[in-house]
Amino acid sequence: MLMPRPVRDSQSEMAEIVLPNDANPLGALLGGRLMHWIDLAGAMAAHRHSRSYAVTASVDHIDFLVPVKVGDLVILRSSVNRVFHTSVEVGVKVFVENYLADTAQHVASAYLTFVAVDAKGSHLKVAPVIPETEEQQRRYDDAGRRRETRRSELDRRRKAR
Repeated sequence: MLMPRPVRDSQSEMAEIVLPNDANPLGALLGGRLMHWIDLAGAMAAHRHSRSYAVTASVDHIDFLVPVKVGDLVILRSSVNRVFHTSVEVGVKVFVENYLADTAQHVASAYLTFVAVDAKGSHLKVAPVIPETEEQQRRYDDAGRRRETRRSELDRRRKAR
């Protein structure tokens, strides 16, 4: 029996400074680079919770809410929302911080599903997660609904083939 772990044990924060190599010709952060950072931030939370390798199984819809420019500081915060046997849903929230003006804006949010695996790629059972706050409980409940939506969409696409 795997011992349940609180959400706080998975919480991770990552910071990146946007450099010219991360940007398009207009000096704005490339969406693909941000998606890469979101995947890394999500993986950190999944690894911390599962205490195993974790591979990305899916990424839900991402909206880019505000532009991020070269020189900006991007903060990515992640934590496990819910565990489903061998998979975990992780939420990642992204902010752009202007450290000169001491302001921050919400850039994007995403939900990712990771599957815990061993070195050979076999799925591993993951310990349950314990939500400790009202916000964590809301995320836990919402993750169950999102999982059902993802499963329904996957079934629909399989039937359409």
